[in-house]
Amino acid sequence: MSGGVPSDTQSKAPEQESPYRIDHRLMLEFGDRKDFDDPRLEWRRLFSELLGTFFLVLVAAGGGILHAQGLISLAPAVVAPGLMVMAIILFMGAVSGAHLNPAVSLSFALRGDFPWKRVPGYIIVQLVGATLACLFLLAVFGNVEHMGATLPGPGFENWQAFLMEMVLTFGLVSVILGTASAAQNVGTIAALGVGGYIALAGLWSAPVSGTSMNPARSFGPALVSGDFSSYWVYVAGPIAGALLAVVCAGILRGRGGDAISYAAGSGVLDRGSLQAKAKLSTDIDEGDVIPPGIDEAGDGADAPEAGSHRPSGT
Repeated sequence: MSGGVPSDTQSKAPEQESPYRIDHRLMLEFGDRKDFDDPRLEWRRLFSELLGTFFLVLVAAGGGILHAQGLISLAPAVVAPGLMVMAIILFMGAVSGAHLNPAVSLSFALRGDFPWKRVPGYIIVQLVGATLACLFLLAVFGNVEHMGATLPGPGFENWQAFLMEMVLTFGLVSVILGTASAAQNVGTIAALGVGGYIALAGLWSAPVSGTSMNPARSFGPALVSGDFSSYWVYVAGPIAGALLAVVCAGILRGRGGDAISYAAGSGVLDRGSLQAKAKLSTDIDEGDVIPPGIDEAGDGADAPEAGSHRPSGT
């Protein structure tokens, strides 16, 4: 064997990940678009939306009740919904997209990433899930504290709460449109981004409007408590904010509804892209590829500390 290359250097070649493992990883991170679009599985997606919204409103409205009764402080009451959204995205985002919010479903449809014919079904089960959560809370606590409803805080008028809900939802939907894989909230990027935003928004804005950002979240308590006096705020505000976010996304990222919009925040589009990115990362780590701008014209040849790992003997 000529060339004098030690046999153990061949072991450095990166092992090729099996197609099954790649498909599985892609599904967990970015969802399975075929399943998401399969009309035969719509019942599964609708149940996922119902269940996810149930848990979200259970925590959000339940935390509101406990805070109003002085049993917990404001911080856990507003952070808990964000953490719940993180969990829901991670464990069922690939099934339904984890919209959990009529404003989000409308935004995805306006972007062209979600069929309009599926929007009514999603909104209906989101409202049903929110109602079931509040009926459960009614059975546990009784009809107390407006069932954790979102209402303008003391000293604030409906118009002030409307403006707050509009701006907060504008931010929320912008984060969702920027991290989602088309109409699916999937993967750790979306979970951390969306859940973190909800928690952060609640920490500072809850005294003004209750930080709903979600017509379904406000619908359940309003229906069960029988108080719709300020409900319009929590429909008009989030819808207006969602429309602003769609316009902003069009300016920043172009139109939706194409292959690019199917990629999540990390930009992986398909199996080949994932393999290529993994190989490039390995080649850079092993010094087989020099990243652009480091040593393109020999300027960094004498500076190995800059991260340019070249194979010895070259």
